[in-house]
Amino acid sequence: MRKLFGFVTAAVLALVLTACGSSSSGASDTLKVGATPTPHAEILKYISTKLAEKEGLKLEVVEFSDYVPLNPQLQEGQLDANYFQHRPYLDEYNKEKGAKLAYVENVHLEPLGLYSGKLKDVAALASGATVAVPNDPTNLGRALKLLADNGVITLKEGVGTAATERDVTGNPKKLTFKPLDAAQIPRSLEDVDAAVINGNYALEANLSPATDALVAEKAEGNPYANGLVVAEGKENDPRVQKLAKLLKSPEVKKFIEEAYKGAVIVA
Repeated sequence: MRKLFGFVTAAVLALVLTACGSSSSGASDTLKVGATPTPHAEILKYISTKLAEKEGLKLEVVEFSDYVPLNPQLQEGQLDANYFQHRPYLDEYNKEKGAKLAYVENVHLEPLGLYSGKLKDVAALASGATVAVPNDPTNLGRALKLLADNGVITLKEGVGTAATERDVTGNPKKLTFKPLDAAQIPRSLEDVDAAVINGNYALEANLSPATDALVAEKAEGNPYANGLVVAEGKENDPRVQKLAKLLKSPEVKKFIEEAYKGAVIVA
């Protein structure tokens, strides 16, 4: 009886360990990716439902309405990857936090555009007009460069997207810049003469850089493409490589072009 009991106990224990091992292995096969809702999580959900199975990829998409926790959670291992940011943002985060997160692949650009509820042409901006711009350093610099690239203002030579209002060397129309939180600008469009709005916030406000903007950023050579990010050393994880391949696939390119109609541009 003792031998029989020992045999049964060993068999049950082996079965439990096998089940646990199988569960653990299954969990490790799933790539857990954090993303902001539009367009990042939408693109990932399209991949998860339409493309991932063919590549042998199990994808868990975790949505964050606020992008701030995404890099800390990736650092802490709560996420395997995230998809919401461009390289300048990641570089600044790594520098400020002493983090070691790595950029894997560019996917798309959410172009800044200059919009107006009152004007149909950028040349129609009147003297003394008020232009709303994002108040965070990265997007403020992008906004001012957009205006400079289209002849509205001139900037100190070489300053590029690091520009602030202090770097404006020419302002022939004596424009007044009104810095606002980027997410708030679409709601303030009627209160100003024109406004520079991020692509994702324009999309949420039913505005398109392709059809509604007076001028908009170009994708070519733009450093602000959003992409896939992982912890350093995980870039060659087979699951990460499968997702990177799918994010750059013709199917995803077609999905982005049809779903966002120019408000999101394939990088």
